[in-house]
Amino acid sequence: MKLPENFSTDFPGLIQALEQTGPSLSVRFNTARGARIPENLERVPWCGNGVYLQSRPAFTFDPAMHQGMYYVQDASSMIHSHIVAEITAGREPLLCLDACAAPGGKTTATLDSLPHGSFILANEYVTARAESLNQNLLRWGNPMVAVSNGDTSRLRKFSSMFDIIVADVPCSGEGMFRKDPEAVRQWSPQLVADCAGLQKEITANLWEALKPGGYMIYSTCTFNRKENQEVVAHMLENFEGASAVDVEVPQQWGISKVGHCMHFLPGTVRGEGLTVAVLRKSAVPDMRMPKKNIEKQRSKAASVPQQVLQAASKWISGNDEYAIKQFGDIFYAQPKQWEQELNLFNMQLKMINPGGIGFAQIKGRDILPQQALALSCALLPRAFHQYDTDYPQAIAYLQRQSLQLNETAPRGVVLLTYRGAALGFVKNLGSRANNLYPPAWRIQSTHVPEKAPEL
Repeated sequence: MKLPENFSTDFPGLIQALEQTGPSLSVRFNTARGARIPENLERVPWCGNGVYLQSRPAFTFDPAMHQGMYYVQDASSMIHSHIVAEITAGREPLLCLDACAAPGGKTTATLDSLPHGSFILANEYVTARAESLNQNLLRWGNPMVAVSNGDTSRLRKFSSMFDIIVADVPCSGEGMFRKDPEAVRQWSPQLVADCAGLQKEITANLWEALKPGGYMIYSTCTFNRKENQEVVAHMLENFEGASAVDVEVPQQWGISKVGHCMHFLPGTVRGEGLTVAVLRKSAVPDMRMPKKNIEKQRSKAASVPQQVLQAASKWISGNDEYAIKQFGDIFYAQPKQWEQELNLFNMQLKMINPGGIGFAQIKGRDILPQQALALSCALLPRAFHQYDTDYPQAIAYLQRQSLQLNETAPRGVVLLTYRGAALGFVKNLGSRANNLYPPAWRIQSTHVPEKAPEL
């Protein structure tokens, strides 16, 4: 690979590693959904659920990926699972913001490591990327998440509200050189300077929303000082109450520490380029919006039909922990513990996902369960009749084709499974089964391998 002409680095051996070695490949398993980690694969040192792959399977045609059983993520980025676990050990449920969240790898890694009952608002500036982010989070199945779409300047209004803010900011992309030729083509010293300015703007917006005593996890997929050490130094000098946090990492992991930053360098670690820093806001008296002010901004919830309430009690585990609300034509089960915050988000932000589980839709006389419910960790076991598919049937379902179930299959709404895990819903009429898979999620390619890909 040929690097940009003007590219240089402070790290000895990095250019040689970028030019002469190929990218790594890794996935992180969703053990909360019952995924089993293959014993024959090498583990990512800083992420217990992460493994390295020797070759790249056809992920698109693996039903397990669409079921949310694993997430394809670079090993370096999995460090967020370790960082979050370290800074939240022994804590009560927390409110987290992932400010630049698409495509969702760091969001799901953070979700997995937060204390039980914690909630994440995942925000993304680009609308199309926000939609993809939402799909990936719904596949992961954790209901404690909402998705918004907008500029980080809109998040300043949530003064001192979030216990943790994850800021994987837009950058010049030097860490992507080995796997993305476009990152090489677009790189320039001017891009580095422009990104550094944007990073300072974004972090200034987000610092306003960080609770005193809270943590900001700042990261880029680039190597240079301007977007890393210098931005962190700017934050420490200009952001009130900011101090650097030294997260303990074993020396054998090969992570380089320079200027309050942890650097993941190809050739030194088995992963792509990443830089991470952790800052904390001094624990001055809590200035978050008083509870009574949040209460005043409650939205007027429409009455929920009795059939929807009955469905929630039959379909959702721990149903009494959720408030049932309608957004558009979809009914959501939202965690009561975070009801006030969710009301505030839904009134003041452009929401792609208002939070919780979008579990039901009324169509005519029918109440149809939604794909988010099929993949949710909160789905009650045996809430629906189930039908286990083979590989060709699973792919046909994911392509949103009509299916023909065998004559023993129950009529009505049926939950299809693949290898024992939920895949999605159909409405079985006997002569055919109407496919309820979301149209926007369907596999469009018709080049299907004969056998299921294996990790």
